[in-house]
Amino acid sequence: MTFTLLATPLRRAFAAALTTALGLVGCGGLPGSTGSVPGQLSNATVAPAQGAGATPRASNAGTPREYKQDAARHIYARNGNRIYAGKLPPLLYAIGTLSVSLDANGRVTSMNWMRAPKHAPEVIAEIERTVLAAAPYPPASRIGKLTWTDTWLWDKSGHFQLDTLTEGQLSQFQDPR
Repeated sequence: MTFTLLATPLRRAFAAALTTALGLVGCGGLPGSTGSVPGQLSNATVAPAQGAGATPRASNAGTPREYKQDAARHIYARNGNRIYAGKLPPLLYAIGTLSVSLDANGRVTSMNWMRAPKHAPEVIAEIERTVLAAAPYPPASRIGKLTWTDTWLWDKSGHFQLDTLTEGQLSQFQDPR
């Protein structure tokens, strides 16, 4: 079975609006976004200035996909008391997928939400603050500047796991005790 989409004026208008919206997100955020890093959707402010910490040991990853492990471990090391221990509950408060661009020194140059948990704007802001506060990231010595993407799994307690390092999730039929 084959489906053909006809180019109607309504579909063309929708495509143009979608292209414009995606262009705004990818090129510095939505109007009114005042974050210090291009691409932020919230007005999060960074408590510790990025780059204030010591530069971590360089990553030996050869691809952005391999680097994602190093970035996730770095975030976990900086946020040990905020990591959800064990399998996550079956219903999470928020799930968001964020792409983070880094320069060759591991500093954040932009963030772009691939899937923002818009029902929880406080989680969006907290994830952005967490990403910025963890900078600088391990420099990717074999790659240089790069963009890595990870999914943040956020519990209602405020604890989280990254999909890259998740311990899994309980099914709705398992007892969380």
